[in-house]
Amino acid sequence: MATEISSYDRKNYNNSNVDERSAEERAIDDWLPITASRKARWWFSTLHNITAIVGAGVLSLPYAMSELGWGAGVAALVISWMITLYTLLQMAHMHEMVPGRRFDRYHELGQHAFGDRLGLWIVLPQQLACLVAVDIVYMITGGHSLKKFHDLVCRDCRNIKLTYFIMIISSAHFVLSQLPSFNSISGVSLAAAVMSISYSTIAWGASVGKGVQPNAHYGRRSKTTAGGVFDFFSALGTVAFAYSGHNFVMEIQASLPSTPQRPSKKAMWKGAIVAYVIVALCYFPVALVGYWTFGTTVEDNVLITLQRPEWLVATANMFVAVHLIGGYQLYAIPVYDMTETVLVKKLKFKPTWYLRFITRNTYVALTMFIAITFPFFGALVGFFGGFTFAPNTYFLPCIIWLAIYKPKRFSLSWLVNWVCILLGVLLMAVAPIGGLRQIILQAKTYEFYN
Repeated sequence: MATEISSYDRKNYNNSNVDERSAEERAIDDWLPITASRKARWWFSTLHNITAIVGAGVLSLPYAMSELGWGAGVAALVISWMITLYTLLQMAHMHEMVPGRRFDRYHELGQHAFGDRLGLWIVLPQQLACLVAVDIVYMITGGHSLKKFHDLVCRDCRNIKLTYFIMIISSAHFVLSQLPSFNSISGVSLAAAVMSISYSTIAWGASVGKGVQPNAHYGRRSKTTAGGVFDFFSALGTVAFAYSGHNFVMEIQASLPSTPQRPSKKAMWKGAIVAYVIVALCYFPVALVGYWTFGTTVEDNVLITLQRPEWLVATANMFVAVHLIGGYQLYAIPVYDMTETVLVKKLKFKPTWYLRFITRNTYVALTMFIAITFPFFGALVGFFGGFTFAPNTYFLPCIIWLAIYKPKRFSLSWLVNWVCILLGVLLMAVAPIGGLRQIILQAKTYEFYN
């Protein structure tokens, strides 16, 4: 693979680093969130990747294990970890595959591989769907966690509906949405990363403390064969959702400085590997210990299943709420960038603070409304995991790699990429079916003001 990369880079070498943009174009790029700053350190990428990956999905992994069983569950976790790390490193390399140019956005890489029009339509809708889906799920999970915290610390208080907790979480987003770029939210990302590691540790540590529950069993969760098949499909989507950190890899790397001697991919690779080691230390204990403790009785959020010790579970839920506030902003920045790029470059609006204020608050309000209307955490995770995250995370980077580098047929690079593509396409085909079924079943008993 390294020989093929070097051959491609030599063929496309270009000594020109002259900035051909006009002063107006440079000013706009300096205002847009993705290209506003390139002063990040390598550990910024570690923080952003931890915050992006170790999110709401980790809490649903014991539930996914209860639908998959020990063998299939462990296999899904390990294979997903390997594939997504591989594709992330691929994307980091392709960020500067053409010397003198950086693909700062995912769709720019797609346009380079497939052409301006086709590449845009292949990448942009999928990426946008992923980003918005995560923000919706993060609002729902943040509301659930905040409600759980309230109910644990104030058992004698009046019951407050989930809708209002989602609105409380949203109030923080209205404020933080005005932070302009990835670098400006590095402090938020640091806090979120620490929170995610902390509540993951609490989740599996508290489960170990409880031990195997008397009513825990490890058979099929569903009592019917059809239900078991649908649950299996949904669980695959849940695992895919848990590894959903690739949707703005190019955008994170765009914030890193780069020189011919020290290209940004080296810092990005370093940050990604450190992040994935931490991901493994969070994901595998939570998934395996949570399932071992509760079996098929585990809820779609393992922290909801845990009841004791109350102070520790309450603390973990507050950590989740804080993390998801930061995670929401991380996923929202590429959406802000897309929106503001269209408004400023296409529709010729002036890049002003009030344009940013209106567009970002509108986005927060829309995601809040959807979260309040469809607060089905487990079902949404399974549906979105297969339908939107499998392409961007599991196989689209491999397709782009094959389209650009054209490795020799049946070489190691060719085989590995095709295996990832086939597994990713299969995941995309079956996972949304199970997730959609769960959404329909849960919607039958849901009341809007519950």
